[in-house]
Amino acid sequence: MSERFKVTKFDEPSGKTYKNYGATSAESDVELKGKLLPDSGDNDEHGLPAQKDKGCDTNLYLYHEEIEDRPRAATFLSSLADYSNTIPTASAADPDAVKPAPPARMGTLIGVYLPCIQNIFGVILFIRLTWVVGTAGAIQGFLIVLTCCCTTMLTAISMSAIATNGVVPAGGSYFMIGRSLGPECGGAVGMLFYTGTTLAAAMYIVGAVEIVLTYMAPWLSIFGDFTKDPEAMYNNFRVYGTGLLLVMGMVVFVGVKFVNKFATIALACVILSITAVYAGIFVNFNGNSNLQMCILGKRLLKDIHISNCTKAPKGELEQLFCPNKTCDPYYAAHNVSIVQGIKGLSSGVFFDNLQDSFLQLGQYIAYGKEPDDIEQMERPTYNQVYADLTTTFTILIGIFFPSVTGIMAGSNRSGDLADAQKSIPIGTICAILTTSVVYLSCVLLFAGTVDNLLLRDKFGQSIGGKLVVANMAWPNQWVILVGSFLSTLGAGLQSLTGAPRLLQAIAKDEIIPFLAPFAVSSSRGEPTRALLLTMAICQCGILLGNVDILAPLLSMFFLMCYGFVNLACALQTLLKTPNWRPRFKYYHWSLSLAGLTLCISIMFMTSWFYALIAMGMAGLIYKYIEYRGAEKEWGDGLRGLALSAARYSLLRLEQGPPHTKNWRPQVLVLAKLNNELQPTYRKMLAFASQLKAGKGLTVCVSVVPGDFTRRAGEASTARQNLRKCMDEEKLKGFVDVLVTPTISDGLSHFVQTCGLGGLKPNTVIVGWPYGWRHSEELEASSLPKWHGFLHTVRAVTAARMAMLVPKGINFFPDSTEKISGNIDIWWIVHDGGMLMLLPFLLKQHRTWKNCKMRIFTVAQMEDNSIQMKKDLKMFLYQLRIEAEVEVVEMTDSDISAYTYERTLMMEQRNQMLRELRLNKKETLGMMQNFVDYRENAEEKLPLVQAIVDHHHADVKTASKVRFAEPGSGGGETADDAPSPPLTDTDDKDKDKDDKCEGGNSPPPEPEKHKENNPNGDAIKPKPNMSDITPDEGTVRRMHTAVKLNEVIVTRSHDAQLVILNLPGPPRDTKFERESNYMEFLEVLTEGLEKVLMVRGGGREVITIYS
Repeated sequence: MSERFKVTKFDEPSGKTYKNYGATSAESDVELKGKLLPDSGDNDEHGLPAQKDKGCDTNLYLYHEEIEDRPRAATFLSSLADYSNTIPTASAADPDAVKPAPPARMGTLIGVYLPCIQNIFGVILFIRLTWVVGTAGAIQGFLIVLTCCCTTMLTAISMSAIATNGVVPAGGSYFMIGRSLGPECGGAVGMLFYTGTTLAAAMYIVGAVEIVLTYMAPWLSIFGDFTKDPEAMYNNFRVYGTGLLLVMGMVVFVGVKFVNKFATIALACVILSITAVYAGIFVNFNGNSNLQMCILGKRLLKDIHISNCTKAPKGELEQLFCPNKTCDPYYAAHNVSIVQGIKGLSSGVFFDNLQDSFLQLGQYIAYGKEPDDIEQMERPTYNQVYADLTTTFTILIGIFFPSVTGIMAGSNRSGDLADAQKSIPIGTICAILTTSVVYLSCVLLFAGTVDNLLLRDKFGQSIGGKLVVANMAWPNQWVILVGSFLSTLGAGLQSLTGAPRLLQAIAKDEIIPFLAPFAVSSSRGEPTRALLLTMAICQCGILLGNVDILAPLLSMFFLMCYGFVNLACALQTLLKTPNWRPRFKYYHWSLSLAGLTLCISIMFMTSWFYALIAMGMAGLIYKYIEYRGAEKEWGDGLRGLALSAARYSLLRLEQGPPHTKNWRPQVLVLAKLNNELQPTYRKMLAFASQLKAGKGLTVCVSVVPGDFTRRAGEASTARQNLRKCMDEEKLKGFVDVLVTPTISDGLSHFVQTCGLGGLKPNTVIVGWPYGWRHSEELEASSLPKWHGFLHTVRAVTAARMAMLVPKGINFFPDSTEKISGNIDIWWIVHDGGMLMLLPFLLKQHRTWKNCKMRIFTVAQMEDNSIQMKKDLKMFLYQLRIEAEVEVVEMTDSDISAYTYERTLMMEQRNQMLRELRLNKKETLGMMQNFVDYRENAEEKLPLVQAIVDHHHADVKTASKVRFAEPGSGGGETADDAPSPPLTDTDDKDKDKDDKCEGGNSPPPEPEKHKENNPNGDAIKPKPNMSDITPDEGTVRRMHTAVKLNEVIVTRSHDAQLVILNLPGPPRDTKFERESNYMEFLEVLTEGLEKVLMVRGGGREVITIYS
């Protein structure tokens, strides 16, 4: 052996042990806690623990800090050895229940092939297939069976692909569809499959009763001779079916083991019966004379013994058709004949059975389609056999389709299979091929053996109430009668056993909340409650009393289920999901789509009414799960479809900006967080929700200051809190939280980068910086509180986005309220129509629906106010917006003393702040002398505020609404401003700032300040107002703010909402200009409770054109 492949023994160092392969992570945790603590045990010469840590030996010590969250590969692989691929049994949740034995590992034949054979061969084969062949003819009958078999074959191919794409626990189609198309589709199809399985049990029970009463023991009828009255027959089926359901329900409740053992007997009966049919067909190759029919002309007669099939005088037929010595015209015109029922393959009857013989309800069963032979002509029916329902090609498909269902039997047992991914495709497809060959050959053999009239005699009334298939079999008809009865009972028991477990599985997944009571198991681990509900639904099916009604109904549910299986496979294949790697390779998306098309086509061909009922039921369950219960994430294919559709749509949106007609507010909400990482202003989310009549995008974001590596957990918590608040406010959208060194930078990043491709926010909602005057003094050494606000305004303006600034947000209505009043729009400058569009969108919400819009615009002296009003009314008319219009004339008055004094006050404030910022230490000294410190810096009374209050203690001020942040106390700090000398406002309160959060500072005491500052050494002397000369532009801006405020307060003081233009931020970034800008906004909105300041994004958002 070369040195390269030489194996040598590794000697462990003495005293050291290594962790065995597959040790549990719990052991690792114990060892880590007990041996890697710094103060535990002795260390070796390298400082490592002397006793080796079992969780991470020397070779892996680099990763020892990750062992707790990320187990070693050996640990992970060993855990896979104990992995179970089955859904927990009903008793798994019950600690007192007896632990079930480990499931037997079955192969393809026992585990898949034979169960599918048993479930596919059903009651329809024995009691309806001959009738289908006779009614549809050999050609169309062959097509009916072929269509149904092709549907199940294509579905089986799709199912095989899904079943081999990973481990499939025992759950059948519900599990596969749920994990492929999501919990909504899975729950909807699961309920459809459950309903179909339950109705199948009803059909099997009614079929079993029909076999007994019609062919084995007609004397058991309790409603008289049912051959004369079909309704009496159906009443018998209802009564005996109910009794049989109770017995079978007790069997399922008491002994599931008996059901499983009886399944073997039922399977043997099915195989034996089919073998007997084939043997009988070839034994009767030349026909036999056991079954003979009496024919009047071309019409089939019933309840007439062959010896009496003659028109002899005073014979049975003459007495029947000539009751008052007046014979029936058809009887008088035609002779009677005796026809052999089973003619044999050698007779050539196959060619007589090629064509269809579809009839309307009440038409006679006769050779050919001549009206004289098949129409009743309003005469008595006597003993002539007639059609009990209208037959067409599509109706017969619906009746026959339940014969090919049952292909899910193998996938339902996947937990018991040794190799499910190998057995399910092979077993299912082979079972479908076998049953398809049997069905198709039976169509041809029946058409070539039995006379057409006998094939169309559904209940065998012309041959004394005998089953045609049974009398064709060898050696005796009782082989078929007993075998078909037992196999039908077995199929019914299987359905009554499987349906409750399927319902319990759906209930345990907790995707449909109202099914929660049915997730409970009995002390024996049986789904007793689900069984009771299943029996109740099954009883409703039995009350229909007719197999021909039940069969199309349950066909709808199975077709819906099979259609979803095909859809799941087609979607997964077309989307090329990375996880889509089936071991079964013989599938293609076109085959799945063909199967889906067949399923939908058969549904509507059979009965559009039943199809709509099934689809409506599926749609209701889907929407219910989506609305109430779908909190599961199963990695479904519809999520992949949504991603593909989103990618396609985003690429389309990237082609250019939306047309004005398609513009809608895509809202970016900049939410402020408090110390608990909760949004401070929840009303902002409610306001955004009320704007969602535009149906646009909503993104709610926030910024956490700091280092991301340290505050990632807090960011995640904040994200969850925002999501929870959005859900509570019923605001649908997205949430994101960013960690940046400063909040201003974070908000700027969101404005620049939020969104994807053409789906970007175009409107920003930012809160007003309440308490901005306080913060600029308390934080004189750093950036003031309003700096972030102005930085955001500039960023939004640069990004050409619209901006909404609600002021007094806590007074805005909740989404649950309904208010009435006026929404006043003060249209100062044109901003693309934002001021017109926003109130219109708000009025679409129930909260603002009862409000009226009033639009005010301002006219100068040189403007024609009358013409302006006409033009504005015409503009609104063309915009299709209803609103009152008013033009406010503003005269060019001189600048008032009040305006000038407010400007001087503002300049004095700026000068004081400038001095404070020059000397931080001196600032702190002054603040210590003038301010009574509290624990929260934002609650302290500002220095400049105290000086201004002391200087103007005796001056009355204009009124102003108090704005409070959530959680604030009751007291409010004051910022006095002189009142205008020419207005009657003697009784107004002192002018007060918008209170910041938690602001509980008491009003200042000027005398106390004087005592605390006996000399001028502690602070610099306050500048004299006469020494300050304000800038002319500043005075003019203040004049505009004051005059506009007077007009707005006069006209809109009682409005529910005032919407006005937000002036642009100053281009100059000097401290004084920015502070003045904030003061202008305060003056502009003084005396208004709810204000929305709006700034457009520089483009038209509303148009008069269609």
